[in-house]
Amino acid sequence: MQFQDLMAARRSIRRFDARPVSEEVIDRMLKVGLSAPSSRNSRSSRLLVVDDPALVARMASMRDFGSAFMEGAPLAIVVLGDPSKSDMWQINAAITATVLHQAAVDEGLSSCWVQIAGRPRRKDDPAGELAEDYLREFLPIPDDCKALCVVVMGYSDFTPRPLPEADDSERVIRLK
Repeated sequence: MQFQDLMAARRSIRRFDARPVSEEVIDRMLKVGLSAPSSRNSRSSRLLVVDDPALVARMASMRDFGSAFMEGAPLAIVVLGDPSKSDMWQINAAITATVLHQAAVDEGLSSCWVQIAGRPRRKDDPAGELAEDYLREFLPIPDDCKALCVVVMGYSDFTPRPLPEADDSERVIRLK
């Protein structure tokens, strides 16, 4: 697949069929994700693979908004960062998550980002329990790492329409 085709095919998909993702596919995506660039080659990103449907379903309760669709997904990869490796851990982790999305498309999977960092479990209680604290109750997130997001993956049970054409000329500043 050409890069332009891969990027055109990448969409945020929130519906998956129950087919599990094979270990071989997961391993290839992890290898690609961990090859993502990082500030000063700090390699501060860590990946926590969750392919147990019961655990993924439990993760779906980490927030009362924006994560319920995870229930029924066959695979969730928690993208972590190690602040002791880099003060740029969040940016490094975001790059890693983006590369994971592209790797998923390359493997014939669909994916969606679910934000963890700084997000409360309850939208009406922004100062309450954080999504990350909830996940730490049952996932082996290392103490020295912080969670940025989850990349939820699986085989889509539908084909999304192509993105509509957009006039992006106002989003580019070109020096001449």
